[in-house]
Amino acid sequence: MKDIKVLGTGCANCKTTVALIEQVAKAKGVEVKLEKVEALPDIMRYGVMRTPGVVIDGKVVHAGGIPARDKVEEWLST
Repeated sequence: MKDIKVLGTGCANCKTTVALIEQVAKAKGVEVKLEKVEALPDIMRYGVMRTPGVVIDGKVVHAGGIPARDKVEEWLST
């Protein structure tokens, strides 16, 4: 199971990113633990200056804008 955090203050792009990850995980049959991190101090701990940010298993893999679907598929394949 992948531990995924979406970093963002609740903007539309953050919500879209959460939905995209959920869709891809379901389509691929991958079990994920998905968490939204909205508190600014918590986001800053990851060094993310632009949201949404995506953290997988403790590593920042994306920051700023909605990730491309093929990128999300790649994250969930490894």
